[in-house]
Amino acid sequence: MSKSFVFLFILFWAAQAQAQKIAFELDSHHNRTATYEEVQAFYRSLDSNYVQAKLFSFGATDVGKKLQLMVLSKDGDFNPSSLRKKRKSVILFNNGIHPGEPEGIDASMMLIRDLLTENAIPDDVVLCFIPIYNIDGMLNRGVSRVNQNGPEQYGFRGNRQNFDLNRDFIKTDSRNSWVFQEIFNQWDPDVFMDNHASNGADYQYVMTLIDTQRDKLNAVLSDYMLNDYTQELYRRMKDDGYRLVPYVDSRGETPESGIVSFLENPRYSTGYAALHNTIAYMPETHMWKPFEQRVYATYALMKHLIDITREQGEHLLEVRRKAKQSVKDQQLFPLTWELDTLNYSQIDFFGYQAIHKPSAISGQNRLYYDRQHPFTRKIKRYDRYKPKDTVKKPLAYVIPQAYEKIIKLLALNGAKLDTLQQDTTLLLDMYYITQFETLDKPFEGHYLHSDVELVTKKMEVPFYAGDVVVKTNQEANRYIVETLEPQGVDSYFCWNFFDAILGQKEYFSSYIFEDEATKLLNENQGLAEAFEKAKQMDSSLEKSGKAQLDWIYKHSPYYEKTHLLYPVGRLVD
Repeated sequence: MSKSFVFLFILFWAAQAQAQKIAFELDSHHNRTATYEEVQAFYRSLDSNYVQAKLFSFGATDVGKKLQLMVLSKDGDFNPSSLRKKRKSVILFNNGIHPGEPEGIDASMMLIRDLLTENAIPDDVVLCFIPIYNIDGMLNRGVSRVNQNGPEQYGFRGNRQNFDLNRDFIKTDSRNSWVFQEIFNQWDPDVFMDNHASNGADYQYVMTLIDTQRDKLNAVLSDYMLNDYTQELYRRMKDDGYRLVPYVDSRGETPESGIVSFLENPRYSTGYAALHNTIAYMPETHMWKPFEQRVYATYALMKHLIDITREQGEHLLEVRRKAKQSVKDQQLFPLTWELDTLNYSQIDFFGYQAIHKPSAISGQNRLYYDRQHPFTRKIKRYDRYKPKDTVKKPLAYVIPQAYEKIIKLLALNGAKLDTLQQDTTLLLDMYYITQFETLDKPFEGHYLHSDVELVTKKMEVPFYAGDVVVKTNQEANRYIVETLEPQGVDSYFCWNFFDAILGQKEYFSSYIFEDEATKLLNENQGLAEAFEKAKQMDSSLEKSGKAQLDWIYKHSPYYEKTHLLYPVGRLVD
């Protein structure tokens, strides 16, 4: 072999290695994150050059560009059904849901490249990466996070409709969310990780970690996740020089007051994953640490998650199978939760001294963390929640076909649906909404409801050919129950899918109804007695003639039975 050939061969491979480096690595300060165009070119190159990598394009996002999924499979099989038959685990990594927190975008590019070039893809674990979830926000590049230490430019949190996509996993206002759910349910990941950076207090840690809140995770999965996954991640990250701490959500002004386990309801990515019995993590790198540290910490955490999943092998699949069966058989479902303030542990916390000093702007006292005074001390960690509202599942729900979006979302999330073949009348338990709170200002495009109260009435209700029956003997039971029960914190009702039932369609004119109201009271002694009792118990009713007419109207045959009637029926024993 000639010297010139060897020289050219070395140059070729040196050029290849350089070409595989990403903007983060090429920047001398490691303070640059890839642009959308750079990410596209990088993944297209991998797709073209490696048989173990395949780039899928799914539906369009709100900005019109397709949501993509990069899949790494050791044997080159990229069919989810086939891979399941081979008893392979699946991990799904999500990046760029908040493009201003781009650590996962860059860390995933390097990790995927290294796994491919080193031929290190696990035999029995399939790795799925969403390169950029919020493509819309990534294209809106600039500087919008004043409290963040790099990179020099990055994307924006809101998507094309200005939604925070990490609040959209149930209401599904964005096409991004719809396509994500298609990917999630097609690949049915055993483990899920959604990469983020945090705001909040200052402390010594580069990364904090949200793991699925264990009380609301299926009991079969909960201890397994804690012992075999979470504790292992903490140990291995510490060995790598990245000490972890639970996400710092302080009870008071500073972490010394104690930290509270984040309750990620189904609107959030990891809460959505819990509805599908998937182990889920949301790492939150600390925004004020250098971007370089944040990216490499994210890289390390993803690598360890892959290694643990490879080691767990069949055990993970078996635990998850038991969890899915458990949900099929489960009778009682918690819908809302409250913090158990009497149940806490003590953890070592590596922080910085919090002090107050006069503000240069206002002259008033302001909070300041002094990095010259680090400390280690015990703090309280509140990580247990108690069910507040619980419901027994019905045998089935019956949904009018008019609620098309709800029916499509249920199907998208794996619920098996039956349709009525003819018009019929069913004896069902029906809810009347009696009380609820509503936000004064819109939240993510909605006036969100909460604290829902209701009464149940047994009623004969007409349904029609094409209306939908959803049985509750399914693996999708958690998604079904927690979205269809109005009291659920992220139910379709709370997200305004049923707001039309909250308004009356018919009213009365007082000058006409006065005579009819008098007649109703004279002819119905029970109604008259109830009316007098109501006035005695409610002084505002006693003082208002209009309110008295309204009370009589709402207790008369003329009052519409659909007002406040939740239209989804419950078939019970």
